[in-house]
Amino acid sequence: MSRVYNFSAGPAVLPEEVLKEAANEMLNYNGTGMSVMEMSHRSKPFEEIITNAEQDLRDLMNIPDNYRVLFLQGGASLQFSMIPMNLMKNGVADYIVTGQWAKKAYQEAQKYGKVNKIASSEDKTFSYIPDCSDLPISENADYVYICENNTIYGTKFKNLPNTKGKILVSDASSCILSEPVDVTKYGILYAGVQKNVGPAGVVIVIIREDLITEDVLPGTPTMMRYKTHADAKSLYNTPPAYGIYICGKVFKWLKKIGGLTAIKEYNEKKAKIIYDFLDQSQLFKGTVVKEDRSFMNVPFITGDADLDAQFVTEATAAGFMNLKGHRTVGGMRASIYNAMPIEGVEKLVALMREFEAKNLK
Repeated sequence: MSRVYNFSAGPAVLPEEVLKEAANEMLNYNGTGMSVMEMSHRSKPFEEIITNAEQDLRDLMNIPDNYRVLFLQGGASLQFSMIPMNLMKNGVADYIVTGQWAKKAYQEAQKYGKVNKIASSEDKTFSYIPDCSDLPISENADYVYICENNTIYGTKFKNLPNTKGKILVSDASSCILSEPVDVTKYGILYAGVQKNVGPAGVVIVIIREDLITEDVLPGTPTMMRYKTHADAKSLYNTPPAYGIYICGKVFKWLKKIGGLTAIKEYNEKKAKIIYDFLDQSQLFKGTVVKEDRSFMNVPFITGDADLDAQFVTEATAAGFMNLKGHRTVGGMRASIYNAMPIEGVEKLVALMREFEAKNLK
């Protein structure tokens, strides 16, 4: 069977070049006579893999020396607990709730202290980003939390909130490495890699050094302390070695094609193709206000649930996979991450045009 166009929100499409390289090295990585899946995480070959991966990520994102890069496990969801356990010195945190994942993080943090919802877009099914230029930031808040790109609802912070000097923590799982960012604006920037970087099982945490301390909430497990992993250079326990190896290859692929400035231009071009069609379509329509649209996740509907289901069925049969919207919202969603080729988006739009012509009443 030939490759399909995989529009999954995660685990998601990876660069074919990376997959082919990994396949070639599956049985014998770099002359070791074994797969990366089999080698010790304490070995010299793996030490080179994780060291090079970190350096390439630092190069891509221009990460300053006073930030640590951690390759952890537990995905983004474990960070919902790890962040308050490590940062809630005053027992207070402010959350901006713009989607399902920010909502879950907000709910989880309530187990560890006083958590304030200082802005939300839940009133309109998370279809926009609230104005965050003058928020009621709590005087004693330990940090302000956002989910920067909302995978389910297709919204994106185009401007970071004014935190009034408080530490900004961002879940960037579905937008990391899609465009240049100023890392210095964040205290913690983290991402589950399965959307835009690598296979499920790795979470990248980029954390400012002054936030890595022994001063954590009482009872915080050893494995839930950033200092544990920073001191051990992400090797306190057996890391998700093969996932880190693939991430490293994706970092090299991004550097090869021109880095984050180049991939941003490519991503904007892809998104424009589908949004331009949605804006003029008589059948399909986007669900997000224009100014807050993500160029990673594009949700859309026909307005008829049966017609939505029919489109997903026909698209799947034609080799356009995982277009069904999240179970909480229905409709369709095209996730067009870095590795989605532009021809995949062009062919999807052609299919939508054809479907519209057949089904307009």
